[in-house]
Amino acid sequence: MSTYAIGDVQGCFQELQDLLDKVNFDETKDKLWFTGDLVNRGPDSLSTLRFVKQLNAISILGNHECHLLAITAGIIRPSKNDTFEQILSANDLPSLIKWIRHLPLLYFDEETQFVLIHAGLPPQWDIDFALAQAKTVESVLQSNKIHDFLAHMYGNLPDLWDEALTGWDRLRFILNVFTRMRYCKTNGRMNFEDKGPPGTQSSEFYPWFTLDKRKSRNNKIIFGHWASLNIKNISMAHTYNVFPLDTGCVWGKKLTAMRLEDRTLHNVPSRQKR
Repeated sequence: MSTYAIGDVQGCFQELQDLLDKVNFDETKDKLWFTGDLVNRGPDSLSTLRFVKQLNAISILGNHECHLLAITAGIIRPSKNDTFEQILSANDLPSLIKWIRHLPLLYFDEETQFVLIHAGLPPQWDIDFALAQAKTVESVLQSNKIHDFLAHMYGNLPDLWDEALTGWDRLRFILNVFTRMRYCKTNGRMNFEDKGPPGTQSSEFYPWFTLDKRKSRNNKIIFGHWASLNIKNISMAHTYNVFPLDTGCVWGKKLTAMRLEDRTLHNVPSRQKR
């Protein structure tokens, strides 16, 4: 039996099938984890959602799933780059949306001691505290307050953790941490403007996982979201006990899986022309 963690699929359903064929995935024995962003920008988000849902795989809530929730709630209209058309017209849309609403923001596996998130963690948060913050937002997404929350979801502020944060500000900060974070200052102040590989960011900002005083540094953390991390930076990240798996399939690069048991990487080339 093997467990494979897979980076951001973003609707690249055929590449997902190619990858599972490559590792000889057996759904009767093996397990799949996904770093979130199953949907959007790629050609077949609907098949991807249906496949992962019927497998009962572990998946994390990503920023593109949050965007889809806001669209289906009527908060915002799809942008020209969104590829949600098949999902929005699907007869099983209500069950798919219900499933997405119940995805976790953080998954911690007691057996393997791996942590699965989509984007990042502030340096002040240890895993127990991060789990508690994740559950705060998850409970709202699963409640009748979801529409109000989605209406207040978009925005970059606040960008620094403060225990005194309340209401929509606190919830927005938590969601941004888990679904959008890449760079931050040593005090944890986030930067949402820089999206390139390390070395291209503004001064005084660092990849979140490189901070020496990060309280989660002793945890094995799998994440996605950062397609611009190149092979050199991915290898560097492993020295920080983190395992980035978004290798830009939707941007014409590749789709990657890591087998948790031995941390070996497996990938297949993208079929997307970018």
